[in-house]
Amino acid sequence: MGNRLSKIYTRTGDDGSTGLGDGSRTGKDSLRVTAYGTVDELNSTIGMVLAIEGVPADIAEALVQVQHELFDLGGELCIPGMAMIHDADIDRLEQVLDHFNADLPALKDFILPGGGMAAATGHLARTVCRRAERDVVALSRVEDIRPQAQRYLNRLSDLLFVLCRVMARASGHGEVLWQHERRRKGSA
Repeated sequence: MGNRLSKIYTRTGDDGSTGLGDGSRTGKDSLRVTAYGTVDELNSTIGMVLAIEGVPADIAEALVQVQHELFDLGGELCIPGMAMIHDADIDRLEQVLDHFNADLPALKDFILPGGGMAAATGHLARTVCRRAERDVVALSRVEDIRPQAQRYLNRLSDLLFVLCRVMARASGHGEVLWQHERRRKGSA
């Protein structure tokens, strides 16, 4: 870390602007700030999953690694032109996903968010991840954003889904399946 923060407030953002990592300033409502802000929210939501007692150690280890990479991704989005997420990071996510998915039964039904506190919070993280991905896509339509950022978030949402399945089973709650037949024929 290049600079230590000795004072948390600066008052420079009181006008609705914020400083980017390259020293330039932009509006707090800009697409760039929205994108890295949602990545930060995702990181915080994963922190909530990790704070739940009983998360399996191998899942916790994978999620802590993801948190570090999300911090890197936020830095990349905060500093125009910076490259911190690489193809190797995406490859690693795929390997972790394949590892956790290997012992799961094939999906035959849609799964509803639930399956215990850790799995339900993981589903929240997954939906925040999808929003972060949409925010990065929106930003990429108006500014040059490396494709690795979007690919990382796309793969991460898949990993989070699989981890939720594993956590639901590990907790003893099991997965909550969508029951499409619950509606009676002819009812609105």
